[in-house]
Amino acid sequence: HAAESLGVTQSTVSYGIDRMRKAFGDPLFVRQGIDIVPTDRCSDIVATITPMIDEFMALSLSKDFDPAASTATVSLSCNYYERVTLLPGLMRHLRRDAPRLRVNILSSTVRGKEQLDRGESDMLIGPIKVMQGSYYRRRLLDDHYVAVMSSANPLAGSSLTKDQYLSAPSVIVTYGGTWRSRFLQDIEHDGQSLNAVMEVPSPAHIPSLLHQTDLIATVPYRIAQSYRGDVVIADTPYPAPFEIDLSWTARTHDSPLHGWVRGILARVAADQA
Repeated sequence: HAAESLGVTQSTVSYGIDRMRKAFGDPLFVRQGIDIVPTDRCSDIVATITPMIDEFMALSLSKDFDPAASTATVSLSCNYYERVTLLPGLMRHLRRDAPRLRVNILSSTVRGKEQLDRGESDMLIGPIKVMQGSYYRRRLLDDHYVAVMSSANPLAGSSLTKDQYLSAPSVIVTYGGTWRSRFLQDIEHDGQSLNAVMEVPSPAHIPSLLHQTDLIATVPYRIAQSYRGDVVIADTPYPAPFEIDLSWTARTHDSPLHGWVRGILARVAADQA
């Protein structure tokens, strides 16, 4: 698979790895069960040289960029939240000003930073804080969590007390990975727990799950707004404010194309402030 993705033969890859093993005095990759994993030394080497590779790639980028004529592809790593709140506005701008530009959306789940590191994506959008010095970051949105429920729910239209919120039968959105929502962490730190009766990997179908039931769900406010009139929204005792950031590396930092797209994203976010 590695040889195919690089466009070379397996023997070429093996020869290159053998030379690097001799140069660094380390096996670089070892077998762990049925998997082949990098050694700690290999991971350190990758972390050190990645910024240098990104800077070299940036030097090769053309400074000339005409949005209307561009046939380039921009890859964005994000999840459901960003696809609902930011991508519709981005695509309206692109279809008007850069109709030949292609956009590739990767589901980041918990791999967003890795996708950015590997060059699989040009930008990462999400609540993930990429703090290393070789990354660039821009705040796009602020948000917090709210409770949503059916208009038929006995709690609809009233202010939720802590006891009501914690005891109400809840649908928990897990987002399909090991990442846990900030409000769940705050509840645990408070020594409390929700009355969880169902877990789902995405907030996409929450309104239909809540319809005509006593269930509630906790989702970001901007997601709740996207449900429009299908749910009743209520504040919770654990709003857990968070930020949505746009992150990128030196590989695309000086690219006129990517700088232009970042500017569009910032404009779309500002329109929602």
